[in-house]
Amino acid sequence: MNSIFAETLRKLREKKGFTQNDLGKKVFVNHSTIARWESGSRLPDAAMTVRLAKALEVDANTLFRLAAQSDESPNVIMVDDSKVILTEGMSVLEAAMPNATIAGFIWPQEAIEYAKSNRIALAFLDIELGRASGFDLCRTLLEINPFTNIVFLTAFADYSFDAWKTEACGFLLKPLTPEDVKKQLKRLRYPFWVGGTDE
Repeated sequence: MNSIFAETLRKLREKKGFTQNDLGKKVFVNHSTIARWESGSRLPDAAMTVRLAKALEVDANTLFRLAAQSDESPNVIMVDDSKVILTEGMSVLEAAMPNATIAGFIWPQEAIEYAKSNRIALAFLDIELGRASGFDLCRTLLEINPFTNIVFLTAFADYSFDAWKTEACGFLLKPLTPEDVKKQLKRLRYPFWVGGTDE
């Protein structure tokens, strides 16, 4: 549930003097869809969020940031086919984001299944995942939830050029350090509260 986005959407709609039916007509959805968004039980997808921003005359990035926030502990995942790197990386992520729920996966398919039932706020993805590709996993995770922040991990800086061609918002070299993670958290496309301090 996202009451932050829901309450903001309701206030913006009322400020414009729109009923739920009025706003629905402007973005081509039924008024019941607007009602679900304002109750926090559902979130609009990326394309619909842009439509809402235009109809309400607000910056779309503002709505994107609100949609990425949650009343609950944010879900963060790390996917790496090396158990040693995954274990070490998880410890770093837990230290950098004490308020987040951190989950680690060796197999991409397990991460995909987790993402289908848990709203992922941030995913740290190894680029080489055995026979699988972190780039392919990135695309799948964004299909499930377009508000997921993606950060690629690799030991090879050469991959950074390919990483920036995706919808990722960051790229980190292994091994992870708390300092690098905290710097990256300040550059997320869809920020969220992770607990702790910024130092």
